[in-house]
Amino acid sequence: MPSLPTFPSSHASLQFLNSVLSQRGPNPLPYQEDLKWHVRQHLLTLIQEFAGLQLKTAIFTHNDGRAVNLLQAHGTIPMLYKEVSYNIPVTLWLLESYPRNPPLIYVTPTRDMIIKPRHRFVDASGLVSAPFLDQWIFPRCNLVELVQNLSSVFGQDPPLYSRPASPRPPHPSRQGTNAAGSLGLRNPTTNSNTTLAPSSRGASPLGTPLSPKQYSPSPQRVNQIENASPRPYPPSPQRLKRTDNPSPRPYPPSPHRSNQTDNPSEVFKRNAINYLMDHLRKDMLGLRKSFELEIDELFTMQALLNQRSEQLEQGFSNFKQEKEGLEQQVQLVLKNADTLETWLETNDKDTKQVDIDDVFQPSDALSKQMLECRASDLAIEDSLYSLDKAVQDGAIPVEAYLKYVRTLSREQFFFRATTLKVRAAQLHIQAFGMASNA
Repeated sequence: MPSLPTFPSSHASLQFLNSVLSQRGPNPLPYQEDLKWHVRQHLLTLIQEFAGLQLKTAIFTHNDGRAVNLLQAHGTIPMLYKEVSYNIPVTLWLLESYPRNPPLIYVTPTRDMIIKPRHRFVDASGLVSAPFLDQWIFPRCNLVELVQNLSSVFGQDPPLYSRPASPRPPHPSRQGTNAAGSLGLRNPTTNSNTTLAPSSRGASPLGTPLSPKQYSPSPQRVNQIENASPRPYPPSPQRLKRTDNPSPRPYPPSPHRSNQTDNPSEVFKRNAINYLMDHLRKDMLGLRKSFELEIDELFTMQALLNQRSEQLEQGFSNFKQEKEGLEQQVQLVLKNADTLETWLETNDKDTKQVDIDDVFQPSDALSKQMLECRASDLAIEDSLYSLDKAVQDGAIPVEAYLKYVRTLSREQFFFRATTLKVRAAQLHIQAFGMASNA
């Protein structure tokens, strides 16, 4: 599984993100292609602002059992509590729908830390549900603002406390070497990258010292231990009940401890901040709903515009094809017009006034006889039609009509009989010519 080097390097982070986001194959990162640039920029800005976070890819298992390869930012984020800076270990998972939906954040305590019970924004599993996550709107929100908001929220109510250590009686022969361990102090050489590390200012011992009956170290030894051992993280929310009157823990107070000794101005300030935060949260929820409605309308309009854009592109393509077809037809018509003009220029010089009947001439005597018989037959047919109309209108008497019809019918019979004989003779001549050619 690829991951970044342990030392901070913007160039190495850039190379890592470019590599994993452009990866193709059987197990690529499941982010949308048009949003990978936003994912890359958000992570680069995050590690530039918070050097305690590192990037890597890891397998994330959903509640339904699906396992996917996702980007992860893990490490520590700063928290300012009572003017002292601490580091909270967290893990940020960028799910498949990021950045349209917020990341999944877990507080990851080490084995000597415990999560504060009934915390407002962190459940027993470490899952963070801060108001900023509920009000996440892309592209206005990003990871840097999210981590800054978490630092502010955790500074008001720390999610982690030190796990109470079980006291062990000192060995008689090793009282000098067990002084620091008996006071509940940590080894100064402990790796601060995996625990909550306080800043250099305000560092003080954390733990439950033994009663004078068990061990009474010299003042010089105690001063050396106090100067060498940093306070790693907030104490347990429950006070240990002991019979040897242990000294109170300096940071931070247990959530179940009485607030009788709190400064009234601090209490007023804290209540005012909570009141303002509640009103701000309500206003943000209202704004979020209005923004979501506006975003939905914009997405709907965008989809409609995309659909109309596709229709316009399709119509433009059809018009372009039709234009090309019309241009081809125009070229063909112009070519034919040039051909006709050329023919007319060549053949129109000797044009004379001719009779329409002399335009077509039969090729032989039989064809001429066939043309004459057919013309006479059609002329008699027109004459009979005219006689029918005349007798219907009363223009001629019936006796004259019958006389003309009898005469014309006899002539038409002879013309049709002649036509049949001429046609038979033409077929005989055609058959004889084909036989002679064969």
